[in-house]
Amino acid sequence: MSRRISYREAVREALREALQRDERVFLMGEDVGHYGGTYAVSKGLLDEFGSERVRDTPLSELGFTAAGVGAALGGLRPIVEVMTVNFSLLAMDPIVNTAAMLRHMSGGQFSVPLVIRMATGAGRQVAAQHSNSFEGWYAHVPGLRVLAPATIEDARGMLAPALADPDPVLIFEHAALYNSEGELPDGVPPVVDIHSAKVRREGKDVSLITHGGSLHKTLAAAEELAALGVSAEVVDLRVLRPLDEATLMASVRKCRRAVVIDEAWRSGSLAAEVMARIMEQAFYELDAPLARVCSEEVPIPYPRHLEEAALPQAGKIVAAVRSMLGK
Repeated sequence: MSRRISYREAVREALREALQRDERVFLMGEDVGHYGGTYAVSKGLLDEFGSERVRDTPLSELGFTAAGVGAALGGLRPIVEVMTVNFSLLAMDPIVNTAAMLRHMSGGQFSVPLVIRMATGAGRQVAAQHSNSFEGWYAHVPGLRVLAPATIEDARGMLAPALADPDPVLIFEHAALYNSEGELPDGVPPVVDIHSAKVRREGKDVSLITHGGSLHKTLAAAEELAALGVSAEVVDLRVLRPLDEATLMASVRKCRRAVVIDEAWRSGSLAAEVMARIMEQAFYELDAPLARVCSEEVPIPYPRHLEEAALPQAGKIVAAVRSMLGK
């Protein structure tokens, strides 16, 4: 038997399970308690677990993220929620200079078992300062594991292994996915691998490589391409650091063509890194130059028609594949 559940509810179930299973786990962030979370993810958890386990913080990403690092060093298992990835820039120092580097700098004597969750991405008309996709920036940093759950199963199942990791894990939840729904089996929570990419659709003509909020647009593009007689394989990276090169290269070698879809800006993007690795490892397997579909090089606009024009869309992906195939 299965049940229909939203992405938001899946994350909430994962949080509830984590708080129930381990007394060291606590959730902290802006409005996570009395308000129930900016995206209603933590609604009800304060009443269930109390203010020691679900902690509202001041509006200081630098302060409460650094407190999360300290709590992890002290033996707790904090889950720090940053309201949006844009605001995480205020906490870059404790994330990058401390959490990511302390194991190396201490010669392995210390680790920082910290989970940081944050909403990322555009598509909701919240304008430039709330619409960026900076997960690729963090994927640049050794010492961090960077996850991008795009499905209900991953939203439900990634938190438990992230908490079990002895090193810091960043989970990027695309804000446009919170209302999406899907099926989950009843009973035992899904077991999710936080090491591997996953092929979401099998194909043979072109590999479409993506993550996060772009996955469903990419799957829609694959459906459109199928109507044109093009068999597209869709690879969900899921784990942005470390990249699962084996799954990636296997898909590229099978399809011999690849398009990378990334909601970040084209310049310096994760898409560029993925393309570079394909060129390093599978250049002679390719039948066509690589292509990518990224956001336009502008701050994300507020008006809906301009926001949609600035972001990757299924139509842009289809056009890129058709151009590659000369169709």
